[in-house]
Amino acid sequence: MNWISNSEILIVGLGLIGGSYAKGLTRLGYHVYAIDPDAEAVSYAKENGIIEDGSTEADPKLIQKADAAIFALYPSVFVRWIKEHGNQFKEGTLLTDVTGVKSCVVYEVQKALPKGIEFIGAHPMAGREVSGIKNADERIFLNANYIVTPTEQNTPEAIEWCKSLGKLLGFRHIAVLSPEEHDEMIGFVSQLTHCIAVTLMTCNDNRHLVDYTGDSFRDLTRISRINETMWSELFLMNKAKLLEQMDLFIRELSEMRTLLEAEDREGLKEKMKLSTERRAYFDN
Repeated sequence: MNWISNSEILIVGLGLIGGSYAKGLTRLGYHVYAIDPDAEAVSYAKENGIIEDGSTEADPKLIQKADAAIFALYPSVFVRWIKEHGNQFKEGTLLTDVTGVKSCVVYEVQKALPKGIEFIGAHPMAGREVSGIKNADERIFLNANYIVTPTEQNTPEAIEWCKSLGKLLGFRHIAVLSPEEHDEMIGFVSQLTHCIAVTLMTCNDNRHLVDYTGDSFRDLTRISRINETMWSELFLMNKAKLLEQMDLFIRELSEMRTLLEAEDREGLKEKMKLSTERRAYFDN
């Protein structure tokens, strides 16, 4: 399937990311439909022109008319949905997702799908500290990173199709990683950072800190307003990789503590110089 203007796209899950996909694809002229158990979300999306039609059930009519489907569900819900309804897609349909973990999802989904229906994993590295269709905004994808996670089961055509979706929606950089490489990387750049932000908020109960806080604390804890249901699931499903990254961080923090306790000014300065040098990569 090519991304042509009359393509029929099904979005399963109308939260912030699924809703943002729907908004962006509708704006680009695609026929977008959705399935979400929340009747209010479906009604809002229809009334505001985000989708053409939708259902709170896994409606066979919507499933069977789809040329492509994008899944914006929690990982466990996604796998269960595919096992229950994946055989209803017509042959040739291409599927992708937005799931934040891959190794424990991609292979199960591919195994559950019938022949002729191809799933290619993807992860849009974009979001906001709010949720729900009412906060959907396709502009969150602009200049963000987008990761495609193929396996040996994927065809070159499906990989290119999935990459082209990221380009259509305005992502700045399209990367290709194996599911395992993705989970190791995401354990550091996303999950560990959320662990740190949460820990900063839970290690001190001084309610007056808000009266003294500067931008540095606000920046570091911006992501601590967290969806506990989704993120606890992501942490547990990537447990081994996240524990490795947490151990690396704890060792580095312990080393900083040792330098401070020993009043090793030069050692502290070297750590800070290295930090500044590496942060410059992101500024570029």
